[in-house]
Amino acid sequence: MGTQPPTAPESEAKVALARNKLVLEQAKAVGLLGTAKNTRLSGRVPSELIEAAKKRARVTSDTELLELALSRLALEDDFGPRLVGRKGRIPTDIDLGIRSL
Repeated sequence: MGTQPPTAPESEAKVALARNKLVLEQAKAVGLLGTAKNTRLSGRVPSELIEAAKKRARVTSDTELLELALSRLALEDDFGPRLVGRKGRIPTDIDLGIRSL
């Protein structure tokens, strides 16, 4: 018999784990993560926020969550601000190839 296709939650879990792995690999590649854990971070946040973030990120420990969240923030690109900054710079007579019906 053939293997069953993954269910939606299994698929989502695989995608989340792959995305997390890529983010952490990128952070390592640019020198943001290494073997030395030399800083302690402390703060008070609602436990519901932590649990929801862990569930969404598919991680189990606070350290994993912090490393992933901080890596994502540090590696975040500036696409949004650059896109908004281009507002009004595209000529109005440009043909975008969009035709109305």
